[in-house]
Amino acid sequence: MGKNKKKSESTDPEPTRRSFLVKIWAGLGMIAFIEFVWVILAFLKPRKPRVVEKNSGQIITAGSVDDFPHDSVTTIRRGRFYLSRLSDGGFLAMSYKCTHLGCAVTWDSEKKLFECPCHSSAFNINGNVISPPAPRALDLYSVVIENGIIKVDTSQRIKRKKFNKEQVAFSQ
Repeated sequence: MGKNKKKSESTDPEPTRRSFLVKIWAGLGMIAFIEFVWVILAFLKPRKPRVVEKNSGQIITAGSVDDFPHDSVTTIRRGRFYLSRLSDGGFLAMSYKCTHLGCAVTWDSEKKLFECPCHSSAFNINGNVISPPAPRALDLYSVVIENGIIKVDTSQRIKRKKFNKEQVAFSQ
């Protein structure tokens, strides 16, 4: 009987530190592999459609033509755009988003230009690029002036390469 007891003890050796570490490394390797597969699958999975912004697709009434002085820019927060009144009296509604990477541009009234805080792109009052890396002018929204009231259609952003006089809306 004593011999059987010793044989069973010798077949189940005590775990060593080396075998313990091998098991830990194998477990960590499996976790890393699972994470790698998850990242690849997440990359290949189609994206969910973007949620439409709360204020997008509306006709925004900006105000009366007389409320906006010549050669000025006004922030229209509700519509998320800038309304620029040019020196000739025409109006442009320009998107907040820089055409480089989509950061929100700000109007600097002292320098008379739009500045992107992310990569220092600069745009003039017409939205033309003054300082790259922005590849093109700021996007526009359609402006309609009816009975001296300025209305901006935010349902579709108009992409453009540069400023063109035909993009300006004038009051009759």
